[in-house]
Amino acid sequence: MSDSRFSRFGRELIEVLSSMRFAISLLALICIAAVAGTVVQQRQPANNYINQFGPFWAELFGRLDLYTVYGATWFLLILVFLIISTSLCIKRNTPKILRDLRDLKLNLRVSSLQAYHHKAQTEWPQPPSAVQPELIRRLQADGWSPKFVERADGTMLAARKGAMHKLGYIAAHGAIVLILVGGLLDGDLIVKAMAHWQGKTLYTGTGSSVPNVEPHRLDERTPSYRANLFVPEGERAGLATISMPTGMYLQQLPFELELKKFVVEYYDTGMPKLFASDVVVRATDGKERQARIEVNKPFIVDGVAIFQSSFEDGGSQLQLRATPFAQGAPIDLQGQIGVPQPLPGSGLSLEPAELRVINVENFDRLQAPLAASEPSTSLRAQLSAHLGGGAKHVGEKKLRNIGPSITYRLRDEAGQAIEFHNYMVPVEIDGSRVFLAGVRETAQEEFRYLRIPADESDALAGWLRLRRALNDAALREQAAVAFAKAATPSDRPGLQEQLQVTASMALGLFAGADEDPPNSTTKPRGMDGGLPALSMHVERKVPAAEREPMMNVMLRVLNGSVLELDRLARERDGVPVPAADEARERFMTQAVLSLSDSSFYPMPWLVSLEGFQQRQASVFQVARAPGQKVVYLGVVLLTIGVFSMLYVRERRIWIWLSPSAQGGSALTMALSSPRQSSDLEADFQRLSQLVQPDPSHHPSAAA
Repeated sequence: MSDSRFSRFGRELIEVLSSMRFAISLLALICIAAVAGTVVQQRQPANNYINQFGPFWAELFGRLDLYTVYGATWFLLILVFLIISTSLCIKRNTPKILRDLRDLKLNLRVSSLQAYHHKAQTEWPQPPSAVQPELIRRLQADGWSPKFVERADGTMLAARKGAMHKLGYIAAHGAIVLILVGGLLDGDLIVKAMAHWQGKTLYTGTGSSVPNVEPHRLDERTPSYRANLFVPEGERAGLATISMPTGMYLQQLPFELELKKFVVEYYDTGMPKLFASDVVVRATDGKERQARIEVNKPFIVDGVAIFQSSFEDGGSQLQLRATPFAQGAPIDLQGQIGVPQPLPGSGLSLEPAELRVINVENFDRLQAPLAASEPSTSLRAQLSAHLGGGAKHVGEKKLRNIGPSITYRLRDEAGQAIEFHNYMVPVEIDGSRVFLAGVRETAQEEFRYLRIPADESDALAGWLRLRRALNDAALREQAAVAFAKAATPSDRPGLQEQLQVTASMALGLFAGADEDPPNSTTKPRGMDGGLPALSMHVERKVPAAEREPMMNVMLRVLNGSVLELDRLARERDGVPVPAADEARERFMTQAVLSLSDSSFYPMPWLVSLEGFQQRQASVFQVARAPGQKVVYLGVVLLTIGVFSMLYVRERRIWIWLSPSAQGGSALTMALSSPRQSSDLEADFQRLSQLVQPDPSHHPSAAA
């Protein structure tokens, strides 16, 4: 009894697994998973997901493996069950289809022919023995392969066309199985299985350098994998990395790859149009093969395809200069991309992240000076704009290469880092040459740029000198005295003291040295001096009706005082003062704006790129994909199957031939097809004429 119940349960289980409903349900789940895998970026760092979804949802999505959908255990199980379901469907239906292909239904009853929609009757004057060969000849000439069976009361002829229609079902379902099997072979399942059999563990540390590779290294026998290989110019590597959701495995390759030279060419837009790698591949047997690997042109070695995936910095050497905004001498540093180092005297760590030699930007429409980039009815709103974008991409593009740039991070002792993006050479914006110094506090933000005017030597030194002078209280006071003396009319000497007090206050507020009121809780977060400090002072001290004239006076006093401050700083450092011309005026105007913006700069250090020696590196994708050929075969079968089911029409014809009362032959024909169409009607009319004694004669009766 138990065996009977078990047998019945097995039959019911097979019936469920091979049912169309079950297969469609699995396909729906795969579609939902594919949507999740498309919406949620796959295999990103964990911090990216936390920033995007928040800690709770990021952890929940991680437990559901939504960050690695196509390698998740539940997704692979869906594929396995779909393979089983489709295979059972093929197993159950293929014998029926093959039997049906062999069966022309010659045993069909004569009365059943009258039930078909397309039927015709006619008579021949010749006896059936003479008509039968003629009918067979005509059908064969029309592309049919008729067979017949003799009965006591007549002869049944039957033929069939379009047998590939039913074979298309087998081909299409077999293709689905092959494609799914190929996907499993080339997925993470094989890698996980090999890691389990070889006793390897995931490397979960940070960085690309693994201290001890042996516990994490898969040997060359891994039959299927897709890994990344990072090779700097002039170096060789034979150990690739396979990224997994919580770490990575190391894959030993059956060769070593040496990068001789990396070649990159750019479009006018700055986008790469060609990047290729000249490599030497050294096999384990000592043989060397040279090749150039380009995008979409892989190089195959021992069954492993090597693709050009991308390129990165391979550890370029940098000459950097770190200049404090406050007092202190600049520090010259030797750095390397990817290698952090302490910034002396700051308590900060300098982390060079990226060197870009070419930067093509759109200069169709640039932002106006920061202090008045947007019109507003509020004077404070007009003056509080700070750290704006470098350029707006509006209108017709005007592309220009603005030279090398460096991206770096400054990290404090608590581990908090701020990212910076500084250009090496000045850029001309609205007639002024400025250095762009970008900053952002999180990776999700866009860079905001401080525009620093280039001095008469096209360098940063002039502005940096002025920035340090602004932090010198004694020099500010001397500048206030010099401004008051120069601005006091000869006929009103009593104004000198008042002008000196105003200039000293303006410089103090502008430098962030004087808070008004001290420790104000209404002071915007991060604001320390600059033009907004002057604006707040005027709004607090002056009635509304008099604010705008007073602010104009304050700005004139500030501009004059900063001009004197620059002169004194140059005299102190032994640098000549440029002539008072248009270039000098542009420099001072932009200097005031950038000094104001620098009060929002989150670090008191500016790191500039003074020189570099670029070193490129290639990122290759190395893949051993035995399932690829299986998938290709599946695609071919799927194409054949779908084409057969959609475009091949199955048709059956029966002809009953019996003696007539007049001594001739009575003929009844029926045509059948699973799909009704206008083509079927045309076929019926043609066949009806074909079975007439004279093919040009119309049938005597048709329904």
